Amino acid sequence: MQIERAPQTQLQSKVTTQQKVQTAYQAINTKLASLKSAADDMLKTTSWQIGKASSSSSTVTATTTAGAVPGSVSFNVTSVAKSQVSTAKYASATDPALAAGVSKVGISIGGAAAVEINVTTNTPQGVAEAINSAGLNVRASVLNTDQGPVLQLNSTKTGTANGFTITGLAGGAPDDIVPAANATIEVGDPNGSGYTVTSASNAITGVLTGTTINVTKLENNVTVTVDADNEAVADKMKAFVDATNAVLSEIGTQTAYTAGAKTKQPLSGNSTVRQISQTMLGQVGTGQSGSGSFSQFGVELDRYGKLTFDREKFLKAYAADPAKVVNAVTAEDPAVQITTAPDGTQVPKSKLTAVMGLAERISIAANNSKTTITKAIKGSESMVTDLNKRIDAWDLRLENREAALRKQFANLEVSLGKLNQQSTWLAGQISSLPTPSSNG
Repeated sequence: MQIERAPQTQLQSKVTTQQKVQTAYQAINTKLASLKSAADDMLKTTSWQIGKASSSSSTVTATTTAGAVPGSVSFNVTSVAKSQVSTAKYASATDPALAAGVSKVGISIGGAAAVEINVTTNTPQGVAEAINSAGLNVRASVLNTDQGPVLQLNSTKTGTANGFTITGLAGGAPDDIVPAANATIEVGDPNGSGYTVTSASNAITGVLTGTTINVTKLENNVTVTVDADNEAVADKMKAFVDATNAVLSEIGTQTAYTAGAKTKQPLSGNSTVRQISQTMLGQVGTGQSGSGSFSQFGVELDRYGKLTFDREKFLKAYAADPAKVVNAVTAEDPAVQITTAPDGTQVPKSKLTAVMGLAERISIAANNSKTTITKAIKGSESMVTDLNKRIDAWDLRLENREAALRKQFANLEVSLGKLNQQSTWLAGQISSLPTPSSNG
């Protein structure tokens, strides 16, 4: 049966080989997806508008988002945002917490209609549990203080719009020990040409585009400055170059062949994936019309077929002429629009030669390569499906063949038994024959 199974074993070996091929394709596709993402990121205007904020005060911080515009602003912090805290005192933990004849408390947040909350246990703790179970932006707890039990109510959000009132408690409305408040900064003289900016939270936006100013205490003469963060732009450029090299390295790994050991990887000799490498390298090697070689911006090919990134050269070129560097990486010819063909590849709509930047070229190449690899994966999956069907067919064929062989050997055993009986009979007949005389 081992001999009979040889064709099926060969088919199973082919399945294993194709599964390794699929895994290799998928590994490359994953790297291509990451590369396209990194290339597309470089095409965003906000990737080139990265700000770095600084503050003259330790109590005021500033954070930037993509698209932050450089600038500076000086201001006074005249108030900080606070969440409301209200308290009601009781003589003991078992005192009725509700007013006489009342079984509910009403909570109004920001002047909205009050929410009526049913209280089943008329104690401070019972009221706190009822309020918390209502799921509002008001939380309640009972504190054991030197003055006795205190029902404390806290807003979970800062700002006057989140202030609240509560009705139905014994003794009337609780005391607001911390009123709800907004954060406010004052730029210049509000009575003159200056202005104020108010926020429900201590994170104030809108003063500088793409920058959030965070305040923590009252303070005067604070200055927040946002400068262009060229180092962050260089980080994005390096990530783009690294993603390109990751694709090239993965292709190199999956197509490797070791002559001495005579071992090869799943895609060794695969011209399709090797062409992807050549395409990627070609995008860098050709440079850009009107801008020259990409090496002047810190990106070039080395002798090992990989991209190198000279951070200092990039930063120097970007500081000297930002528009030229951005154009080299992202340039688009307005007369040429990119569209997606029915097969999933991206091509220019116009027949004109597109003046495209490095990132756009790589993005399109990565997308087209993903389409090619996806088709190859589907082709391999189809082959595996066909091979498995043939393997299943061999299972039935081998089962029938084994049954036939067992039957054949069973018949042979019967025939052999009969022959043994005949042999025994013949031996008995021969032994019964008279022995010839020695004189005869």
